[in-house]
Amino acid sequence: MTDAVTRAAELLKEHRESIDRLDAILVYTLGERFKHTQAVGELKAQHDLPPSDPDREAKQIARLEDLASRAHLDPDFAKAFLNFIIQEVIRHHKKHQE
Repeated sequence: MTDAVTRAAELLKEHRESIDRLDAILVYTLGERFKHTQAVGELKAQHDLPPSDPDREAKQIARLEDLASRAHLDPDFAKAFLNFIIQEVIRHHKKHQE
């Protein structure tokens, strides 16, 4: 019994280490993504373009739903996640225009 518990603890530790690495990847990836969206916001502000692009947003959501499906991730979760990111990007773009 102790061997099974010890092995389970080792597996749990390995999974948690992987989760921690993936969390770091997500944070750095989002940081990189927002660096580019900030540049887009500055360009839009300089050229008096609207802060949101509904056509692009719809295409991105469809693309992400497809990617999520292929990655065995709930497409509704992926869509909600992308919508959250898009709203944050739009908020930043509006700040550039002020």
